[in-house]
Amino acid sequence: MTDPLTEAVRDNAAWCDLMCRAHGRPGTFATRAWTNPARTPPFYPDAVTLSPHASAADVLGHIDASAGASVKDSFATLDLPGFDVLFEARWIHRPAPASAATGWEVVEDAATLTAWEQECFGGDVRGLFLPPLLAEATVVYGRREGCGAVLTPNGASVGVSNVFGDDAWPGTLAMAARLFPGRPLVGYESDPAPAVEHGFSTIGPLRVWLKA
Repeated sequence: MTDPLTEAVRDNAAWCDLMCRAHGRPGTFATRAWTNPARTPPFYPDAVTLSPHASAADVLGHIDASAGASVKDSFATLDLPGFDVLFEARWIHRPAPASAATGWEVVEDAATLTAWEQECFGGDVRGLFLPPLLAEATVVYGRREGCGAVLTPNGASVGVSNVFGDDAWPGTLAMAARLFPGRPLVGYESDPAPAVEHGFSTIGPLRVWLKA
């Protein structure tokens, strides 16, 4: 079986690629990195390393490395000349959650996705989350609580990302248990403390680099 860190990294790269494909900008998977030759949507990297052995050459020669380029250094091992560290975070892993009651729903249409995005961005609709995402990702929504998340089933695990709202983790876990029973969860958080309070463990560091 694949180890949780590898599952987390590959799931996140697949989610980044799905976001880019939804915007008509597909990326490319290679052995050591996922890269995109076109500038990616806001908040999404131009490259994600897939191996701790990835080098600057594995990413910089395959992206638009001009100002604004960003690279997710999944193992915090890269040295990228001309780039600065934008932020650091931790990969997280949790055994499969137990079933629990929740009033959350699965987002299945464009109008609900727009409402979800508005909640996610504190009242703004930025046109980042587009309907094609719903064909491959599961967007979950606690409409009454103003909370939500994205679940991406890849490999043996389910990726958890874009968790938002006060105390969103219980609803997120309940939906993961309902929709993907028995499957562990992976993801990353800049502040992993809330996830750790809900049964996650940190399993490794990552960095995101930005070229000013």
